Amino acid sequence: MNEPAEPLHKPAAEWERILEPARFRVLFRDGTEAPWTSPLNAVKEPGTFICAACHLPLFETAAKFDSGTGWPSFFRPIDPARIATQVDLKLGVPRTEYRCARCGGHQGHVFDDGPAPTGQRYCNNGVSLLFVPAGQALPPLRD
Repeated sequence: MNEPAEPLHKPAAEWERILEPARFRVLFRDGTEAPWTSPLNAVKEPGTFICAACHLPLFETAAKFDSGTGWPSFFRPIDPARIATQVDLKLGVPRTEYRCARCGGHQGHVFDDGPAPTGQRYCNNGVSLLFVPAGQALPPLRD
């Protein structure tokens, strides 16, 4: 499951054509969904959370926890190389934003207030992810 995250270069107009408007707004216009709106908050069954744009597997249910923030939260990605980080100053306070390393889609922000063993909280927009239950085949990566 550790395939490399080769960058996928697709123009925003193509993502806009492929994705639902809410997903496009968050993934490629750096939007944020309202807290407590994602059905993924309640997912506890084993499975894999993949990027809603390019389908790169990013997180597993085993690393998911209830952060009380209203967004799906994880304490580690499947592979750190699948996550690209950058400093975000949009709120005037430095935060660490993370994106899918393959397509560049905005996922959320990572904070240092998560549980053991990592102490990290990857606070993800639910619309930026799709959930694939264990036992179901992962969809192919989008080109």
